[in-house]
Amino acid sequence: GAEEPGMEAEVQELPLGCGGEGGSPAAGRSPEGEERRDPPQASVSNGGEAEGGKELVELKVIWNKNKYDVKFCLDSTGAELKQKIHSLTGLPPAMQKVMFKGLLPEEKTLREIKVTNGAKIMVVGSTINDVLAVNTPKEAAQQEVKAEENKKEPLCRQKQHRKVLDKGKPDDVMPSVKGVQERLPTVPLSGMYNKSGGKVRLTFKLEQDQLWIGTKERTEKLPMGSIKNVVSEPIEGHEDYHMMAFQLGPTEASYYWVYWVPTQYVDAIKDTVLGKWQYF
Repeated sequence: GAEEPGMEAEVQELPLGCGGEGGSPAAGRSPEGEERRDPPQASVSNGGEAEGGKELVELKVIWNKNKYDVKFCLDSTGAELKQKIHSLTGLPPAMQKVMFKGLLPEEKTLREIKVTNGAKIMVVGSTINDVLAVNTPKEAAQQEVKAEENKKEPLCRQKQHRKVLDKGKPDDVMPSVKGVQERLPTVPLSGMYNKSGGKVRLTFKLEQDQLWIGTKERTEKLPMGSIKNVVSEPIEGHEDYHMMAFQLGPTEASYYWVYWVPTQYVDAIKDTVLGKWQYF
């Protein structure tokens, strides 16, 4: 039979446009006086059937690799669908980007935008907890890097360096002054070992922009610009002396190691070789 006048207007006032409680007593009876069941609630449950003449559409809501099969009122708006998605995922409507053939308009109904049975609704967005945790991976990665660095064995404990350091401090080593930075002396730095355990001296020829590395056998004259980097580390148990390497090429084999460098000259050596002249 025909519905009573005014019934359609009363149904449109329901929260999701898909039925609900409220309205006049007449809304629950047919013109013949027979009772009929209440229409579906505003949030249509998954698997609900069309009732009260309202058409449901089956949707596949996809968010964050999760899929939800939902039956929803075809005459509900995009804003109401967002509320349904919120109840399924916990994702607040304001943080949802709902996609169906482009961005889903909140003010239009699913019927108006031609949503069909089995349509896929893509949802993009992060929960508040996800947003709060955005910086955690970065912080964790930094902590892991630091932990890895701490795990690295000190250079002075590595086998290749222990062979030299186990010989002990050279008898003619230059005196050290811990906690002080000094300019390079005008005389060569001497009383040090190289990686083969032979005596070595360093002479800084500033007027020629060269570093002379001298051993008993020969003297290598290196342009400052050919030295790519300088690394150093205090010698464990003798922190007033450093082991130092001049990087002459791209690989570790190109590092020229010098042991028992007095600590007060370490910064001056680095600044001189790498072209920083604040000490001079």
